Amino acid sequence: MATTNEQAKLAAFSRLLQIMDELRAGCPWDKKQTFQSLRNLTIEETYELADAIIKEDISEIKEETGDILLHMIFYAKIAEEQDAWDIGDALNAVCEKLIARHPHIYGDLEVADEEEVKKNWEQLKLKEGKKSVLGGVPTSLPAMVKAYRMQEKTKQVGFEWENQHQVWEKVEEEIKEFKVAESTMDQAEREDEFGDILFSLINYARFTGIDPETALEKVNIKFKKRFEYIEENATKSLEEMTLEEMDVLWDQAKVKLSKEG
Repeated sequence: MATTNEQAKLAAFSRLLQIMDELRAGCPWDKKQTFQSLRNLTIEETYELADAIIKEDISEIKEETGDILLHMIFYAKIAEEQDAWDIGDALNAVCEKLIARHPHIYGDLEVADEEEVKKNWEQLKLKEGKKSVLGGVPTSLPAMVKAYRMQEKTKQVGFEWENQHQVWEKVEEEIKEFKVAESTMDQAEREDEFGDILFSLINYARFTGIDPETALEKVNIKFKKRFEYIEENATKSLEEMTLEEMDVLWDQAKVKLSKEG
């Protein structure tokens, strides 16, 4: 029997389903939406959730989670109208997948730690018919996230460095190759070699427990705040300032913003 809290959650979910039905039937904008027209909006909502997570704004995370759930319900409603599937089908499918991929919870498999869970997950996906360990990495992912995910997945089948020192040596090797050959390379070759540097740096970050996408985004936010401080406190137009004058304000921003946290 469902608890009061569970009943409240189910009621909220049912309420959203009903509102979606009403909007799809009565709102001119909602009626005209398709999978394709919603795609970019869903991507935007996902990035808004990512921004809220970076800011650790728990209230905003709640709001953006609701927005994304609305989009998922929207896709399910469109599919239901096409007699393809409905939200129940989607939820049951993911439930069955979770049960099948967690035999250490729903079966008799024993695992020692998180790493064994992830390795077993990838093996189960291959048994389900996936042709490649990398088959589940979306092609439209941002390049840095995609590199990280590919490295994570190939790690699960043993394609991994033995220690941190080896990974950093690869970074230094790629940088050296780029610097030595830069003057003799054309633009395409420089781009390719520079990509090798980035890929190896992402690999080092992953190996040492750093999420490179999150790390870079935090630096982006920090840079934005510091440069905006320069703009706000400049006594003349930036075009008239020297780099040394800007650096003075930059250093002030570092001190001021670090105190603000």
